[in-house]
Formats: sequence, C-alpha cells, structure tokens
Amino acid sequence: MNAAWTLATASLGLALASSVTGLFANAQHPALLRRLSLPLFALSGLAALACGLLVLAHGENGTLQLPIGLPWLPWRLHLDALAGFFLSLVGALSLAAGIYGSGYVRDFEGGRDPLPPLGLFSGLFLLGMQLVVMADGAFMFMVAWELMTLASYFLVAFQHDNAGSRRAAFLYLLMGHIGGLCILLAFGVLATFGGGFGFDALRAAHPSFVWASVAFALAFAGFGMKAGLVPLHAWLPEAHPAAPSHISALMSGAMLKVAVYGFLRFVFDLLGQTHWQWGVGVLLIGCASALLGVLLALVQNDLKRLLAYSSVENLGIVFIGLGLALIFLGTDHRLLGTLALVAALYHALNHALFKGLLFMGAGAVLHSAHERDLDQMGGLLRRMPWTGGFFLVGSLAIAGLPPLNGFVSEWLTFQAALQTWQLESGLLRTLIPIAAAVLALSAALAAAAFVKAYGTAFLGQARSRHVRRARQVPISMRIGQGLLAALCVAAGVLPTTIIAWIEKIPHELLGTRLPQAGAQGWLWLTPIAPATASYSAPVVLLALLLLSALAAIAVRRGAVRRIRRSDAWDCGFAPPNARMQYTATAFAQPLRRVFAPLLRIDESMERHGDGAVRYRLRIADRSWTLLYAPLARSLDRLTRLVTRLQAGSLRVYLGWTLGTLLLLLWLVTL
Repeated sequence: MNAAWTLATASLGLALASSVTGLFANAQHPALLRRLSLPLFALSGLAALACGLLVLAHGENGTLQLPIGLPWLPWRLHLDALAGFFLSLVGALSLAAGIYGSGYVRDFEGGRDPLPPLGLFSGLFLLGMQLVVMADGAFMFMVAWELMTLASYFLVAFQHDNAGSRRAAFLYLLMGHIGGLCILLAFGVLATFGGGFGFDALRAAHPSFVWASVAFALAFAGFGMKAGLVPLHAWLPEAHPAAPSHISALMSGAMLKVAVYGFLRFVFDLLGQTHWQWGVGVLLIGCASALLGVLLALVQNDLKRLLAYSSVENLGIVFIGLGLALIFLGTDHRLLGTLALVAALYHALNHALFKGLLFMGAGAVLHSAHERDLDQMGGLLRRMPWTGGFFLVGSLAIAGLPPLNGFVSEWLTFQAALQTWQLESGLLRTLIPIAAAVLALSAALAAAAFVKAYGTAFLGQARSRHVRRARQVPISMRIGQGLLAALCVAAGVLPTTIIAWIEKIPHELLGTRLPQAGAQGWLWLTPIAPATASYSAPVVLLALLLLSALAAIAVRRGAVRRIRRSDAWDCGFAPPNARMQYTATAFAQPLRRVFAPLLRIDESMERHGDGAVRYRLRIADRSWTLLYAPLARSLDRLTRLVTRLQAGSLRVYLGWTLGTLLLLLWLVTL
C-alpha cells in the first residue's frame, strides 16, 4: 500500500496546489489559471486515477492517520476497493476536465468575471471529493463533505452578475446543507449505538430495526438530495447549467457519484444490515427519478439543462439497481443482490464517462457558437466535426445502444430484474417487473431525447448567425472530450474486464462475487449463466465494422449508381431552408402531448394587431407546485409570525423574558 498512499497524498497535494496557484490568476497574470493551475488539477486527477486502479488491482486495505485533527478524534484516511473505485472515477473525470478546461477558460481571460475564485474553488472542490472518498470517520467525512459543497457553491455562483446564477447557487447551497444535516443525524444515530464517530466504531453498532430504519431514511434523504433524486432534485437543473462547463462535467459526472459512494458506504458497510423493505423504497424513488428525469430532459431546449435533467434519470437507474440489490440481499438471494449491485456500480461509472463527455460537448458549443438554445442551433457537425463526433459517441452511449458502455449496465440491471421469479413474495414479484418496464420506457425516451439533441444541434442547417460562424475549439478541449469518448468505447467493448474490477467491491462488502460473469472468457459476458443470457460486445462491434465496410465498398463500386438522383418534391415552396427544419420544440411535441399529465405545461398563442402570431410554451417541473411552492409559503408565514417577536417595544421583550423564566422554572420543578 505504500505506492497507493504515495499516489493518494500526491493527488491531495496537487489538488491543494492547483487551488493555491489559481488564487494568483488575477488580471495581471490571467494565463496562470490555464498554464499552471489547471495542469496541476489534471495531474491530481491522474494521481487519483492511478491510486484507485492500484488499490483495485491489489485488493488491499490500508489506513493513514493525518497529523491534524483532535486528540480524541484523529483524522484518518482509508483505502479499500469501494474507495478505490470511486477515487479512480473522480480521477478520470478530473484528468479530462483539467485538460479540457485549459482551453475553455481562455474566454474568461479579460472578462468581467474574476479568475482567482474559479481557480481557488476548483482545486478545493476536487480536494473535497477526494477526501470524502478516503475519509475514515464521520467527523472528517462531514468536514470534507461541506468543503465539497461550499467550493461547488462558489463555482455555481462564478458568473454572479447573472441573477439566474445567484438564484441557482442559493438553492444549491440551501438544499446541500439540508442534505448535510440529514447525513450528520444519520451518523449520530449510529454513533449513539457504536460509542464513537470513527468508521470502526460505527461498524460495531448494532441498532434495532427501528433505529436502523431511521438512520437509513436519514442517509437516503441526505445522499439522495445530493444525487438529485426525485423529489429532492430541484437544485440540480438550476446549478449544473449555471457552472462553467468543465465544472458542470465534474458536478454531474463525479460529485453525484460521490453521493452514491456515501450511500453505499453508509448502508452496505457501516450499517451492515439489509432489509427488503428499504429496497422497495429505494426502487420506487429510483423509478420516479428515471421516468420524470427523462421526461423533463426530453422537453428541454436548453442543451445544458437537458443534460442536467438527464442526470436525474441516470441516477434513478443507479438507484433502481441499488434497490434491487437491497431487495435481493434482504430476501437472502446474495448472488442476485451482487449482480444488481455490480450493475448499479457499472452504470455509475458509465454515467460519469458519457455525461462528462456530453457536458464538455455542450461547453464546446457554448465556447464556439455562444449558444445553448437548441432551437437556434443546427449544422454544427460541418463546423465542429471533432466535437460532433465525440458528442455522437456520448449520445449513443447514454441512449443505451450497443456496443457502447451505457448498454452493458442497463442490460445487467434488466438481467437482475428478470430473476424476480426466484422471490417468494407476490408483492415483490409484481413490483419488480413494473420497475423493469419503467426502466425500459426511460431508456426509450432517453434515446428520443438525444436524437432530438444531436439532430437539432449538429445536423441540418444553422438557424442563427453566430452558429454559422462557429469554429473548431482548441486542441486541449478536443483532447479532453476524446479521452472520455475512448473510455466510453473501452468500457462498452470490454465489460468482462470492467466487471472483474467492480466485483471486488461486493466481495469486500458482502463476501460474494459473480463467478459466471467471465466464465466464457473475455469475449462473452454471462452474468447468471451461459444458458440464461449472454452478450458479446466485441462480436457486436466487429459486426458493425464489417457492415460499415461492406456498405462503403458497395457505394464505391457504384452499386447504387442506377438510382436516379434529383431534388425532392417541395410542393412548390422555395428551396429548403433552416425555417423548414424540425426544431427541438416540434420534435418533442408528440411525446409532450402523451405525457402532459406528468408535466406542468403553459402553452398559448398571441395574435398581434399586424396579424403576427406569437407562440409561447413554458414547461415546468410539477415538483415545484406540489412540494416546494407550498413549503416556501409555509416558511414565509412562519417567518412573519417569528418577526412579531421583534416588535421594537421594550415591554414586549420583557414579557417574553418573564414568560421564558416561568417556563424554565416550571420545567425544573418537574
């Protein structure tokens, strides 16, 4: 473990160095951010990636005590398979974001927004995520968690001249601290029974079912809020679009997975108990998140907002897998629980890769075309071929199409759900197939959403002047996207290799593996048994390459020359132009009509005196009207009542003081 700890401390030190050097990227030295701070940021990610892979490769555990902390509460770092997996995930995203950001932040040089906060809090954000993953005690975990939350708050509020950014940052900070309070209370419940805040003491706690359920509910609420699960997702579609694009990639790709890590650490490691009743709750919330998230993504025209809602959907898929794992483990089907847990971890990895890639693609479009509205885009593939190609890889991956990585994890989740017949409970045998149907529907809607996104943004003709003037982005931005695109392909084509690394986590937490997953060699994936189901990504890739080669040969040899080519009949209209193309709004209209009861739609037509017609469409999340708006009104009424205590009258203050003293005296005499 000496090499692993060397890499771990190096990653922490480089993240801190990136933060400190970024602080000096002022107006006199604006290039310091991209020439020194962000390269250190990327090196920190590389060290974290190497450390995580080394821990997974050797499967060893180790603890390092830091020379800071309290005498009775030392700060310790711990590395095991679970920490190694998420550390490598954070490291891979940080490496790509650091490379990408070196070109992306060039536009901020000489702008109104100060660069030192961006450099300072980017490094602290990465440092906080790494410390959360490596923390070996509740106290250090919460300090690192708050560091991650506060640093990302300042990054969301980076462009603070924008009222939307300030609103998004405030909402994110508020919900982040509420979630942090829930997590702190969950640790407190375990610490009451364990007699300490160290993870070893928490593991030794043996609370009753009732108190264990209370701790589970608090942890699920806290980590679920940070993960963006419905109905606690309100901050996510506001905060992710507001942050700089390379930070958006980190928040969606890495920070949400740190929340998944916290849930796994608390439930499967510290709590140590699994009950199928908990799994039902997680499964239902996961299904709601997957379906509502993809529906809201489908109707968005803002590209970054579409990607943010898509993160709600994909985290819902992750928690569907975790819910299945809790159900199977709680009913003593350990092999099926292990399969569901591996599927959830695989999808967490996949989402980190393709969502980081897609946010970087959206940032490249914003950097070059200065546009986020899909209805104003079009034809970008001709002007930005590299970005268009990488965005296509991410779109195919997130749509769950083979042989890319998104298909494998969703297929594994389906394979776990299809084993419901082994359960004895009729309720569970009815519920899980419904959840599988919701997952299938979400996958189909996700494909539609990204057909819309890619088609309207990169194909056809440009719909605005600044999009027609778009140019290719700097080489560093293309390298960052290309790295994640290559990892998406690798994680899809070599699933048995990835699973061989991932299954070390359930082996460490549960003592079980998937012995049949790679029994047929690296070519075939057989999660249950060869006779049950099998999948070969290399064969699918080879077949696609052969078909593409045959099609290219046929075209070159003139096999289609006998086909007459001419302009399509245009019904007597003028030559096709950008106004004749499907917009993102029009593309989503049929599905918007079908699922209208789940959405809050405000649609109207306005006719002006000159005969012009103006169409207005506003789509909002029903969570605001059903949950957040009533809560805000209740809090407003409560604060108005509280303000009456400050009437400005000395007699009123003396009266409250006397009443308080009388109440305390009465309590003392009891």
